[in-house]
Amino acid sequence: MSTPSKIREIVREKYGKIAEGASVDSVTLSPNDLGYTREQAQAIPDGANLGLGCGNPLAHAAVKPGETVLDLGSGAGIDALLAAREVGSTGRVIGVDMAAPMISRARENAEKSGCKNVEFRLGEIENLPAADGMIDVIISNCVINLSPEKPRVFAEALRVLKPGGRLLVSDLVLTRPLPEPVRKSVEAYVGCVAGASLKDDYLRQIRDAGFTDVEVVEERGYGAGAEMLPDVMNGANGWDAVLSVKVRAVKPARR
Repeated sequence: MSTPSKIREIVREKYGKIAEGASVDSVTLSPNDLGYTREQAQAIPDGANLGLGCGNPLAHAAVKPGETVLDLGSGAGIDALLAAREVGSTGRVIGVDMAAPMISRARENAEKSGCKNVEFRLGEIENLPAADGMIDVIISNCVINLSPEKPRVFAEALRVLKPGGRLLVSDLVLTRPLPEPVRKSVEAYVGCVAGASLKDDYLRQIRDAGFTDVEVVEERGYGAGAEMLPDVMNGANGWDAVLSVKVRAVKPARR
């Protein structure tokens, strides 16, 4: 691959095109397969689910009415809009995405659904457009693996969370390193594979940022990729090394 800024530009361009209607070169599973309840699946606004997730980050987030939720890499708005239902009229949801077409699409979806307690901000998850200590819960769905600077993502997440705030991310990680041709593949990177970290490294980066109580609350293989993205591995045996995980962590409370 290339420099962090070049990688971000490649990802921004790719997902911007998806927002504008380009085909999705990623594993697309049904809401049920991803862990959304029937009620949540029925509540997803038309056009908000682009099939880019690898799980349901709200399943273990325990979002409460009145809380402020931040969605890292909010895409077309699927999880932000579902979270807006959970926080209620006294709560607030902020979605952040670096692709301007995604922000436009998410805002349209929010308007169509009549959702008044959610906003979408253009920005990078390594440089969050949010003030210190203003967020109760951070969620993210298959996005952090795309960042070339994951420690910065987790440091920013810690910065904007309130003391005692929670992080709950659904993401892809690896059980072993991928073959070198795959690691260098742009297609594999934007397909959420080549940029994934080893599972232990991913958890360590969260702890190193300052989070406590870091735990994997759900884990499953991601073999669906072998069927739905056969070209990403360039013929290499690698899909069995890919895991979909939900990770929960807490920002320490002040003493």
